[in-house]
Amino acid sequence: MAAVSRVDASATLLARLKAAVRAPAAAVGTRLNRLSFLRRWIILGVLIGLIAGAGAVVFYTALQAATHLFLTTIGGYRPPASAGEGGGFGSTHFVRPWAMPLIAGGGGLLAGWLVFTFAPEAEGHGTDAAIQAVHHNPRGIRLRAVIVKIIASAITIGSGGSGGREGPTGQISAGFGSLLARLLDLSPEDARIAVSTGIGSGIGAIFRAPLGGAVLASEIVYREDVDPTVLVPSFVASIVAFALFGGVEGFSPIFGYTHYRFHDPAQLGWFALLGVLCGAMGLLYAKGFYGLAALFSRTRLPRVVRPAIAGVLVGALGLALPEVLGTGYGFVQQTLTARLGVLPLWVVCLVPFARIVATGLSIGSGGSGGIFGPGMVIGAFTGGAFFRLGEHTLPGFGHDPAAFVVIGMAACFGSIARAPLAVMLMVAEMTGTLQALAPAMVAVGIASLIVSRNDDTIYRSQLRNREEQYAASRSAVPQPLLATLPVRDAMGTPRLMLASGTAVAAARAALAAAGVRGAPLVDGARRLAGSVESVRLGAARDEDAVDRYVDDTSPTLRPEMTLESGLDAIATSPAGWVPVVDDDRRVIGVLALSDVNRAYRAALQRAALGAPATGLGATA
Repeated sequence: MAAVSRVDASATLLARLKAAVRAPAAAVGTRLNRLSFLRRWIILGVLIGLIAGAGAVVFYTALQAATHLFLTTIGGYRPPASAGEGGGFGSTHFVRPWAMPLIAGGGGLLAGWLVFTFAPEAEGHGTDAAIQAVHHNPRGIRLRAVIVKIIASAITIGSGGSGGREGPTGQISAGFGSLLARLLDLSPEDARIAVSTGIGSGIGAIFRAPLGGAVLASEIVYREDVDPTVLVPSFVASIVAFALFGGVEGFSPIFGYTHYRFHDPAQLGWFALLGVLCGAMGLLYAKGFYGLAALFSRTRLPRVVRPAIAGVLVGALGLALPEVLGTGYGFVQQTLTARLGVLPLWVVCLVPFARIVATGLSIGSGGSGGIFGPGMVIGAFTGGAFFRLGEHTLPGFGHDPAAFVVIGMAACFGSIARAPLAVMLMVAEMTGTLQALAPAMVAVGIASLIVSRNDDTIYRSQLRNREEQYAASRSAVPQPLLATLPVRDAMGTPRLMLASGTAVAAARAALAAAGVRGAPLVDGARRLAGSVESVRLGAARDEDAVDRYVDDTSPTLRPEMTLESGLDAIATSPAGWVPVVDDDRRVIGVLALSDVNRAYRAALQRAALGAPATGLGATA
């Protein structure tokens, strides 16, 4: 066997430490998995909520610090703040206007270097990555990506880039849900719930909108469906996250309390027209954002440099329209009041389009941040522009812009995010008013109808509905008996198990001799450390320890689980097979699609003969 280097010895030691942590975690997971759904998810929901709230506090603090350092201290510019975050109108001019493009460009360069050096999956807006994880690999979000996302997003937005806070925060708590799924060996369905719950609780916490966040968790992963199994876990996690975040940062709504009262049904016609405008603006947001992202992807510039060039352009745009810099929530606050009338009309009308361009540049170029927040700013100024244009020319408008701004936020982003109910509730919580919900239902409904006819969405990882989710993993095998057959009756004996510390050369030889493309990696007690695939060893040095190339995010199964869960796990496993472990996480078998097919055919034969479908012998 080739000598193992000091680095490889460290990798082996790290693998053993992970195994030592996973052994007691697996024991806890065994107890949790045997609890009822409600009891299990009260416990898991509290854990996810605590991390979501803490993660929201960490990111919020980092973003505030980055904004103060880059824009205020270096640039001499203080952006306005929303009422729930201290208020204040901010600077009236730029002290050092020449510095703004350089600051935004430098922030983009630093954020790009962090992302593409340490965690390329942290590129762009984190919510879409988390949604993709829900559908395809809920155990696969790396903690490294979460940490990089926090730092890179704080730098991108804090230096003036157009981005939102929800993406990084949602990815933090979604990453912890993914970690729980790995440590506790949750079933594929519970792993999906954990990541979805993380998305909603994190976003709900940082927006101080726990009810909207909880509903968002069940609504945001599909374009035309909701997942009811996520609601109860998300209610638990969202309120815990909100309580923790609010205990540190305050419980007041982000935009204060909007004192709008719905009293004139004739206004519903104008809100319906606003819904048409917001639906069109939502479509423009999605097409503009992804159009700019595609443009950057086609350039031959190094990936690290693209966010820097985009930052320079955004900084220059911000000199003419400061509303495009940072989160923009302070400017939304101004549109909610009579101060909207102070802004030039051309500014109010131009900001939605400029914000689309700025967000496409900042995030579409490879920068890091969310697209939820910019969508709210675009909707707010769309509603504000509609109010300004109709206030003195159309009857029944009134003199309060708040309703049009609030409903514009909900209709614009709720429609293009395909989460109309959740975004309506979140906007109501963020503005402290429920009175706008009635007219918002009209505007959001019309905007959603316009968007749905174009079959577009701002979150491209969304699936259409739950049937599409199931079809991808279960179309190859008939369904009815899968839920009655246990994994233990179909699993096979592993042809090979690799020992921790094995050199790559020896691992390659063993895989070739066994005629398999991958095998479980185990410690001395046969406890699972992860899976090793021959494709991952292709470029590895012969003397490297195989532990450096182990995939510890692949799913696992318990023998008492059903083949329905087994098939689900196989569909989310990059290896195409799944190890079966006991209560101590020792490998006792493997399950592949061929095993499921064989067990299912045997069950059908037994059913045809009138024998019970279960009780099959284990297949080798």
